Amino acid sequence: MNTTAPRIGLVAALHEELASVLALMPDEHKETIGSRDFWVGHLHGQDVVATLSGIGKVAAATTATLLIQQFGVSRIVFTGVAGGLGEGVSVGDVVVAQTLLQHDYDVSPIFPRYVIPGHGVSEFKADKVLSDRLADASNAVLSSLAQHVSAASIEKFGLQQPRLHQGLIISGDRFVCTTPESEKLNRELPAALAVEMEGAAFAQVCKDFNVPLAVVRTISDRADDEAHVDFPSFLKEVASKYSGAIVEAMFTT
Repeated sequence: MNTTAPRIGLVAALHEELASVLALMPDEHKETIGSRDFWVGHLHGQDVVATLSGIGKVAAATTATLLIQQFGVSRIVFTGVAGGLGEGVSVGDVVVAQTLLQHDYDVSPIFPRYVIPGHGVSEFKADKVLSDRLADASNAVLSSLAQHVSAASIEKFGLQQPRLHQGLIISGDRFVCTTPESEKLNRELPAALAVEMEGAAFAQVCKDFNVPLAVVRTISDRADDEAHVDFPSFLKEVASKYSGAIVEAMFTT
């Protein structure tokens, strides 16, 4: 990854995904601030700091702020899993955010629903240059899936033709896993491709500090009553493999 940035923040949503990133760092050492652990080191010669986001928007905002203020990162890349919402967004697909929105944010009638006071917008843009790099890396991984995910896992989870999507990712402090909830989000935010719990909080903090952000999410389920029942296996066999491979591809192409 050719960049003059002094330090990049690499953020994972879950321990298994972080482990796949740490495996790429030959010299990391752990630093702890508050209840957060940060691994400082290098990845293909680039100065990086890797950490877990924490679950939910408050935890995510704290982590983003610490990365920027305490570790001086100049850009952030976030990788994790999400529930698919958009038509054609299937298990095993990858979504790279172009914009991010908090679907549970509502201070109406003072401001229109979803609009963040002080910013005057509901959607925060991901950085285009960084996101394009992340999309290219994701496409490279998906096009060579068998190099990263076992044949048994590909068959088990039906991943023969995973696709890349780019667009709106929405975040909220609720784990969406029922059909009525996902259908409601589809009606209210028809452009949303995926739903998770942290990305939009990172986007707001990064906007505050003018730090470029890119977010990639692997689709683990459709956020409905048919949601994947073997999430731990999917995380271990697929999502964590994606995370490590996409991050490495981003740094080497």
